Amino acid sequence: MELLSTPDGFIPNYKCHIQNNLIAVIGGPSSIEFLDMATIMTAYKFVQVAYSSAPETNSTMQSHFFYWMLPKVDHQYHGLLQLFLHFGWTWIGILYLNVGNIAENLLRNVIPMFSRSGICFEFIEKISNGFLSEDEKTMHASYNILSVVLKSTTKIVMFLGGFQSVLNLRALLRISEYNDMPYNPKVWFMTAEVDFSSVPFQRYWDLNFIHGSMTLAIHSKQVSAFQKFVQMRSPVLDKEDGFLIQFWQQMFNCLLQSSIADKEDDNICTGEEKLETLPASVFETSMTAHSYSIYNAVYAIAHALHTMYYFQGQQRTMMRENLLSQQSWMLHRFLQSISFNNSAGEKIYFDQNGELLGGLDIINWITSSNQTFLRKIVGKIDPWATTNKHLIIYEHDVVWPSLFNQEQPVSLCNEKCNPGYRKAKIEGQSFCCYNCTRCPEGKITNQIDLDDCFQCSEDEYPNNKQDLCMAKDISYLAYEEPLGTTLVTLALVLSFITILVLGIFRKYHNTPIIKANNRSLSYTLLLSLLLSFLCSLLFIGQPMKVTCLLRQTSFGMIFTVAVSCMLAKTITVVFAFMATKPGSRMRTWVGKTLSLSIVLSCSFIQFLLCTVWLATSPPFPDMDNHSFISEIIVECNEGSVVMFYSVLSFMGFLAIVSFIAAFLARKLPDTFQETKSITFSMLIFCSVWLSFVPAYMSTKGKYMVAVEIFSLLASSTGLLACVFSPKCYIIIMRPHLNKKEHLIKRII
Repeated sequence: MELLSTPDGFIPNYKCHIQNNLIAVIGGPSSIEFLDMATIMTAYKFVQVAYSSAPETNSTMQSHFFYWMLPKVDHQYHGLLQLFLHFGWTWIGILYLNVGNIAENLLRNVIPMFSRSGICFEFIEKISNGFLSEDEKTMHASYNILSVVLKSTTKIVMFLGGFQSVLNLRALLRISEYNDMPYNPKVWFMTAEVDFSSVPFQRYWDLNFIHGSMTLAIHSKQVSAFQKFVQMRSPVLDKEDGFLIQFWQQMFNCLLQSSIADKEDDNICTGEEKLETLPASVFETSMTAHSYSIYNAVYAIAHALHTMYYFQGQQRTMMRENLLSQQSWMLHRFLQSISFNNSAGEKIYFDQNGELLGGLDIINWITSSNQTFLRKIVGKIDPWATTNKHLIIYEHDVVWPSLFNQEQPVSLCNEKCNPGYRKAKIEGQSFCCYNCTRCPEGKITNQIDLDDCFQCSEDEYPNNKQDLCMAKDISYLAYEEPLGTTLVTLALVLSFITILVLGIFRKYHNTPIIKANNRSLSYTLLLSLLLSFLCSLLFIGQPMKVTCLLRQTSFGMIFTVAVSCMLAKTITVVFAFMATKPGSRMRTWVGKTLSLSIVLSCSFIQFLLCTVWLATSPPFPDMDNHSFISEIIVECNEGSVVMFYSVLSFMGFLAIVSFIAAFLARKLPDTFQETKSITFSMLIFCSVWLSFVPAYMSTKGKYMVAVEIFSLLASSTGLLACVFSPKCYIIIMRPHLNKKEHLIKRII
């Protein structure tokens, strides 16, 4: 109000006589108090520059006349959030001084923003400005708040308040020293509004509470010669500076001789004391961030004023003063567009909202035993940078509180869930507090603290720790593996034996034992057995389109021919015996025509089934990702399961009919006991394939293929052994039995 009145005459809104013209007002560091004064200042349209952050609620009217030397406080909270997330801190506390609209901003913006990013609060406590009073109720409330803060498990505490709020924090922590309260170590984090300050009675208090803590500060540089200028200040040289005299006496805890009557007082200031000898907790000779903001504010106004003078042209001094007194609002237009480099070499300019475009430094406080400290820059926050450059932190330069043994603290509600585990919520507690539960079988987590487990892709499977997806092996019955090699060798050996038997039959083609049992059926049966042994090779190796089309259909056709030959042999023997009876009409049926008809008709039916199968839903190569956890089975999908089992069923029907016929005819007088051999061979055949069905259904992958190959080889070997081994034995070992005389003798 005095600024708006005549000197020495407090008359609001009235100025007369010689007067100084008010051009601009620089205020701070509290934005709330500055806005209170601005209620009057704005009416006069004075330029108002605050070395504080713009409040959240900055009206349109005020924004035209206000300029802010610190980034908006929301940018600072966002920077702190990024810092916490960078270090992995999700469990923090908030202690704030009831200043301005801090509480409102916390509830409206800060807490929701932090919560959305996965950060929880163990406590949010408020201390009042008057908690140092001797009022018992206030002291008791302060003690309870301190107890909550110091006993909390979090290692990270945001302390929010005004410029001199550290006074309150320092005093509050002093209570714990007097009462020996349990103290869990904390790292204090503060916004740029808060700076270190103290009062005389705190002069000798320990500074260790702030060691390792961090504060945001407007980005600043040391101004050339500023420190030297401060160190040259002296009440002896600046006798008319009343403020300097009071300051000097307070800093050095003494009295200047001109201020006391007793000249013999021991505690007398000479005025020659050196400011640089004071510990930093009492006075800092270097320019702090707040001082740097004031410095830039003064020069911004000076540059704007200079530009306005230049714009107005060369005018007489009185005319300029009159112009300024009446049109000081014109300075706004020049300040809005001002841009200059200060003496530290930094560019200073404002955005359209009147906020200084500048970043923030992350200050790490390092204290020493001689009541001094160092402000060490360990990072930067640039609210206007791209996302990946918003935060820069030099982790190796950070000094942590002594109680953490120079190791980065961990601030979590509980230990993180390792890969292979997932978070399980605890009823009634914050979402940052949880138990760790093992992932269910078949699922994994490959990162720390995942909310849920997930399945690997179809071509991968979880490892034993369930923290990694591993590529599945491609599995099929290969020629190179022992099982495949064994089956191939067995198939080739049996094929060679079949060829050997076929050679023996060909050599002794005209002997009675071969003639007596229908040579054509024997040769057809031997050829089908040879093909059946070779057919097993189609089942080995990686399934291809051609092999999938051929393997089951070839197997069905070849075995149908073999079984129909056995049926034809049995029926031929039965009809031959019945034809020997006098007057029997069966003689017309005995011969090659009957056996050929049986073989062709049965084979034709199977051929039709296979043709329909291939025409409607043919087999094709497929991959089974689910039968085995660690393998992908490359197999032949049968296409139509109905047609597959139809082919097998028809073949089984022929085998059962052949077995029944041979069993009923086993006692007929047969020279070389053909019916008995057929009975045993079909018994083996049926037993093998009846066992095949459950074995085939209960296995997967290459073992399923191996079961089918084994059944194929076993049944074919049974036919070869039972039908042809007795004949080969007689031909090779008992040739005297392979004569016509012996045959006639046995018939008689």
